[in-house]
Amino acid sequence: MIPLGRPQRRGFGGGRILIALAIAAFSLISYYSSREYNPVTDEVQHVSVTPEQEVALGLQAAPQMAQQFGGLHPDQEAQATVDEICDRIVSQSAAEKTPYKFECHVLADEETINAFALPGGQVFITAGLLKRLETEGQVAGVLGHEIGHVVGRHGAEHMAKAQLTQGLTGAAVLATYDPGNPSSRNNAAVAMLIGQMVNMRFGRQDELESDKLGVRFLAESGYDPRSMVGVMKILESAGGSGRQPEFFSTHPNPGRRIEYIEQVIAETYPQGVPNDLQG
Repeated sequence: MIPLGRPQRRGFGGGRILIALAIAAFSLISYYSSREYNPVTDEVQHVSVTPEQEVALGLQAAPQMAQQFGGLHPDQEAQATVDEICDRIVSQSAAEKTPYKFECHVLADEETINAFALPGGQVFITAGLLKRLETEGQVAGVLGHEIGHVVGRHGAEHMAKAQLTQGLTGAAVLATYDPGNPSSRNNAAVAMLIGQMVNMRFGRQDELESDKLGVRFLAESGYDPRSMVGVMKILESAGGSGRQPEFFSTHPNPGRRIEYIEQVIAETYPQGVPNDLQG
């Protein structure tokens, strides 16, 4: 009698590989066919949503994100200060020429050191970070960096990259995992790990680009971009007590960022930073 199990397993394996190849091809085509030019960064980006969709996504997610940090801070004076700095950066920099509607919010969390931006222009800074900043220029440095994330469309890029990574990793898992071979589970785990590492690498590159855009926006709005170096030193000091600030969770080493910011400042002002900028 000819055993039936083995041929069936081979046929299933061949079909599984064909399906995996189709998923991978579809993911790649979808990603590389979604291209849009960003006039502020002078880059062609792979994004799968429009600026209007980014704004809608950010507005929809903002209340839930705020609740994770205790809601908005009740201190109206602190909020008014942040509003003033935020408006100045946006109205006097290249950010003003973008389709995004920027709103900067102070979160009630007094302990967490964090700042982040949602796609479309919703920017947040925790009270825990705000109270550690020493000058208006340093507050501008944090907000300018986060505004850089929005203008750089990093959220939209991340969504497109996550879709690509999910498709390719799913294809790799499907192609390498054999239910009849327990050892193939290791291959599937490696594929998932590689996908996570790719997304982390892109996140760190985004942080450096936002630092560069932050320097530009601060200079355009009359703030001394060297204030961003002061922010990095404050955050580095806050991270030395043992518990790493959430601000560093996907960020490059603060020492590396200081070097990069200083390099960008030197390129921006080859003759030295003017004395009339606000620190």
